[in-house]
Amino acid sequence: MTKSQKIDLVKIFAAAALFIGGYATDIIWFFIAAYVIAGYRTIIEAVMGIVRGQLLDENFLMTIASLGAAYCRDYPEAVAVMLFYQVGEFFEHYAVNNSRKSIADLMDIKAEFANKLVDGKEITVEPEELTLGDLILVKPGEKIPVDGIVIEGNSSLDTAALTGESVPRDVGIDDEIISGTINLTGVLKVKVTKLYEDSTVAKVLDLVENSGSRKASVEKFITKFAHYYTPIVVGLAILLALVPPLLLSGQHFDDWLYRAMIFLVISCPCALVISVPLSLFAGVGSASKQGILVKGSNYLEALAHVKAFAFDKTGTLTTGKFAVTKVHTMADATEDQLLEIAAHGESLSNHPIALSIVQHFGKVDSSQVTNYEEISGKGVSGIYKGKKIYCGNSRLMQDLGVKFTAPAEIGSVVHVVCGGTYLGYIVVADTIRENSAATIKDLMHLGVEQTIMLTGDRQEIAEAVASEIGITNVLSELLPEDKVTSLESVLHTSQKGRLVFVGDGINDAPVLARADVGIAMGAFGSDAAIEASDVVIMADDISKLVTVTRIARKTLRICKQNVIFALAVKFAIMALGALGMATMWDAVFADVGVAFIAILNAMRALKL
Repeated sequence: MTKSQKIDLVKIFAAAALFIGGYATDIIWFFIAAYVIAGYRTIIEAVMGIVRGQLLDENFLMTIASLGAAYCRDYPEAVAVMLFYQVGEFFEHYAVNNSRKSIADLMDIKAEFANKLVDGKEITVEPEELTLGDLILVKPGEKIPVDGIVIEGNSSLDTAALTGESVPRDVGIDDEIISGTINLTGVLKVKVTKLYEDSTVAKVLDLVENSGSRKASVEKFITKFAHYYTPIVVGLAILLALVPPLLLSGQHFDDWLYRAMIFLVISCPCALVISVPLSLFAGVGSASKQGILVKGSNYLEALAHVKAFAFDKTGTLTTGKFAVTKVHTMADATEDQLLEIAAHGESLSNHPIALSIVQHFGKVDSSQVTNYEEISGKGVSGIYKGKKIYCGNSRLMQDLGVKFTAPAEIGSVVHVVCGGTYLGYIVVADTIRENSAATIKDLMHLGVEQTIMLTGDRQEIAEAVASEIGITNVLSELLPEDKVTSLESVLHTSQKGRLVFVGDGINDAPVLARADVGIAMGAFGSDAAIEASDVVIMADDISKLVTVTRIARKTLRICKQNVIFALAVKFAIMALGALGMATMWDAVFADVGVAFIAILNAMRALKL
């Protein structure tokens, strides 16, 4: 609790004590003192609102209602209006500050200092003072101040604040590291590659701080509703106070003024004005805890209505990394023999397929390979253990006149020949993410009606991947501009709900921008992803799509609950007050109670 909140609480208890004293002794000065302590700030705000031209706000409503009750000599009710209004304000401010503190603690990822190395000596500087090429030391327990590359040392990094993942990330020499993560074990010497203002931590903090500037339509509705609602209820209260005494015989002005004051108290829209933005703010914070950065509550609302997901393939549904998926042997060769020959044959190549075969086999002594030659567009050749070896595609086999097996598997095929004998083939392919199929299935269970793959890859590969993970609509062999055209076609034909595009954020920027919601998935350290998308999933985990969709739907459900509950109770008590069937006490408790319940309900969104 902050110092100002403690002061407010003391004032509330002091006013309550004086109120009880006045109620027990019927001494008017107790009521006056209690009214001043509880209501002076509200009265000042009401006057300042009139000066600023903001006449009809909740401060004005409470001031008029309490003064009207005092005019009717209902002093306890007059004090109760101000006292319980302050109680409601206290809980509102406490809830908002608690929510903001939760998100502030969550995003406490900026390093307070950096250990800069100057002439071999270590000095402490602000992260903003670092320049490109500076060398810094990051010790165990310290936060990474800016983005950089490790030039000395090994360690594990806690990335939970950015990704929501609890598993540490191991780093070593030549690995890129990003600001906002925590060094857990070893000492790292890091070369600065980005200024602080361009680093990941600065971009992430900017996204979180500015997410509230993009309002959801339900927020805009509440703001617009309050703009018209408050003058209408004030006008109705005036009519309620004046018309019946003037038109109906035997009616007293004080009685109808009292009813009008009840009408004003219960009509205060603060429960709606605070609970709906608070719910959305908490929903954005809840997503942030999972390593999902939502750039505005409008995108959270759009995700709640999504009916179609379009995906890029490489790096999104697949890992984007080549791996050996099949080893098929011939001529009595074993898998180890085939892999040994292929790995040594490819050991001097920098091609991604070659590197994946070498990595799959393990330790390779490339010095045993002589007369190495790269055959452009076909493969490689060399001499290994005194025998001529060839590793390459079907065109190389045809050139050699070797009979080979055409595999049925989808992927890049490397055929292997040793000493003129065909030993078999190795299939290397971009591997599907482990949870891609489960994610598609979960999205369909959430009510997503259409899943689409947009990819530049070959048709047979795209269809094979789509079939394995459960996507039925495939558009393949697309250039970047074709992806935008294809997405627009889907947008025009889909009349229900919103369309989300999920990509890696680097070469899918035009499509991310065109979709109703663009989500950059696996954007750990990617500037392009953070800039181009509406939602950034920092972790390399496609199942976060299910998480953020559920958070969005539950958050919007909470907003609707608050709107319906608050309006239903208010309209009911307003009607009873106008009919003389409710007292000022009922109005005060109903107003504060509705606000309190709505705030508690809104805070549920922070725990989603």
